[in-house]
Amino acid sequence: MSKRNKIIYWISTVWLALGMVSTGLVQLSKAPTGPGGTDMMAHLGYPNYLSTLFGVFKILGAITILIPRFPILKEWAYAGFFFIMSGAIFSHVVNGDSIKEIFPALLLLALTLISWYFRPASRKMVLVSRS
Repeated sequence: MSKRNKIIYWISTVWLALGMVSTGLVQLSKAPTGPGGTDMMAHLGYPNYLSTLFGVFKILGAITILIPRFPILKEWAYAGFFFIMSGAIFSHVVNGDSIKEIFPALLLLALTLISWYFRPASRKMVLVSRS
């Protein structure tokens, strides 16, 4: 892996983890404002209990993508981030929200894709062929 790709990977991964942890903490604390806050979740039509579930999953996913090894868990964490953020974007669009409200989820989705794409071989699943 080139030095450039390592830098891209680590910058996107650290920013992704920070974004997921911060929004996860907002959701766990049941704060009314901020990305993922209770006011926004209600505006999007989500039940209040999903804040706790999303908050826990975001924090666990951020830990998973930062620690070494466990490539299968990393794939699940990236998939979870992809589904949560694409679902948030879709929910905002359906509700007619402005780009200002869509941008945080769009940024986290982009960081998810960049981090996943540039991850080093040691953080990827290795498929073994049985021929």
